[in-house]
Amino acid sequence: MSALKRLWAVLVARNKEFVRDRASLMWNLAFPFLVVFGFAYMFTVDEQNVFKVAVLGELEGGFAETAHIQFVPVDDEQAALAKLSRHQFDMLVAAGDPPRYWVNSSSPQGYLVERILWGATEGPRPIKSTVEGREIRYVDWLLPGLLGMNMMFSCLFGVGYVIVRYRKNGVLRRFKATPVTAFEFLTAQVGSRMLLVLVVTAIIYFGSYALIGFQVVGSHLAVLTVFAVGATSLISLGLLVASRTASEELAGGLLNLFSWPMMFMSEVWFSLEGSPEWVRLLAKLFPLSHMTSAARAILNDGATLLDVAPDLAALVVMTGVFGVIGAWLFRWE
Repeated sequence: MSALKRLWAVLVARNKEFVRDRASLMWNLAFPFLVVFGFAYMFTVDEQNVFKVAVLGELEGGFAETAHIQFVPVDDEQAALAKLSRHQFDMLVAAGDPPRYWVNSSSPQGYLVERILWGATEGPRPIKSTVEGREIRYVDWLLPGLLGMNMMFSCLFGVGYVIVRYRKNGVLRRFKATPVTAFEFLTAQVGSRMLLVLVVTAIIYFGSYALIGFQVVGSHLAVLTVFAVGATSLISLGLLVASRTASEELAGGLLNLFSWPMMFMSEVWFSLEGSPEWVRLLAKLFPLSHMTSAARAILNDGATLLDVAPDLAALVVMTGVFGVIGAWLFRWE
């Protein structure tokens, strides 16, 4: 048989294998539609907003009618200022005569929306203030989410995808014939991935700290503790996906089902302030949301582990739920 015929035979065989795997075929067709329609529904509004402005009181006048600015009503001035310092808002405006406003001087969006405010205001110019305390750059706000996202992909695919491949290649069947129990095997997988993820994350974290000099108000040890608890939860989720899945294509689709919504809804790249309430509630069901929130609070606000205890408790509960269900569903074959 010539090389071309061998190539063609392998190509046809692989295509038949994929087509005959009905679950994987349907998932690969359905998943892109789920992503497109899901995010289009959650994040598309009647008008495309460019800036996000928090408003204290009833704001009137030309600025309040400016298109492409999302005005978010707030009640707590200090909480709104804290979010402004983290770039979750571009500006905070307090209604009055004249009105007052706050901007983050390190925010390009704040600079632009300030110019819009000046041009849309008749009479005396509003009173300007800046956020108090040390300014939080966008990179300071972004870094915890990027580290968490990197851990998410490593934990989910590094555990879930590998175990599925073991099952498909018959490796788990060989383990079944040994004295190794399912608990011992799964524990070893968790421990191995945990060690790798934490070492890589620590290298990236301290390397970025040395090269970029991002802001660290809290404790390095507290941040790494949050990452360790979060990694355990994500690994448990990966084990749950791989507990019975035998197809690599299906496993990849299921892991994408969890990883993509987490990446977009866990405030990795942007804040969910102003999003529908149900979107913010749904985001709290993801481990990455709690890990990112706790890490940001420690790095940017100087929070302690006691301050972020609710997020840590949520991660521990998720770890237990995912781990118990995954161990119960796990099969060698």
